[in-house]
Amino acid sequence: MSVTHDFSGAEVLVVGASRGGIGAAIARAFRAAGAEVTITGVEESPVAADRDRFRYVQLDVCDGAAIEAYAARTQHLDILVNCAAITARGEEMAPDFFAKVVDVNLHGTFRTAAAFHTALKAGEGAIINVASMYAVFGSPKNPAYGASKAAVAQLTRSLAIAWAEDGIRVNAVAPGFIVTEQSARSRTDPDHVAAVNKRTPLGRWGAPEDIAGPVLFLASDAAKFITGTCLAIDGGYSIA
Repeated sequence: MSVTHDFSGAEVLVVGASRGGIGAAIARAFRAAGAEVTITGVEESPVAADRDRFRYVQLDVCDGAAIEAYAARTQHLDILVNCAAITARGEEMAPDFFAKVVDVNLHGTFRTAAAFHTALKAGEGAIINVASMYAVFGSPKNPAYGASKAAVAQLTRSLAIAWAEDGIRVNAVAPGFIVTEQSARSRTDPDHVAAVNKRTPLGRWGAPEDIAGPVLFLASDAAKFITGTCLAIDGGYSIA
């Protein structure tokens, strides 16, 4: 993708970027725009393509103590992207797994945002949370994912108000159907794939790189009067 923003010297942390999906695409776009980028994930190391590209921190967003310890070592942060999430299509009616999804997707987003508040305040930084189109649609196969992402959108609005006085902008993006490892199971259903393509005005599933550009915009000075918004990036699916 072409670089349209200059983030030279900016310190960026992308949480949940170890598997080569949306988080990794966002991290690569920030790096291409000149930022110093750190990524996190629960794995010991990120995908091979990113092992020499970024600083990597193994971090479980369900481990509040680990997050606090890492944040305590961070004096200044310009941009925090919360991208860590899990889902399992057709398995989320099980109460224990439902709770796990909410813990990662919602509580994990809040844990990291709260832990890095001081570092973001120091630089009047920006937070971009990753929600989902399921923040507004029902999801019979992914009820925990949908509920958690709706809550992420609401959390975004609440933190935007709470932290505006600290100079911190808080926004979110809501991806539609994107070709990632997380969507692999649903893409094994040809009828589902065809139905998504048919309903989407742009006629296709999105790529992780389709999410990166809008995230960079929301983090940039071009969006300095935008806070509390949740931007749909779904090829028009939500308006069809």
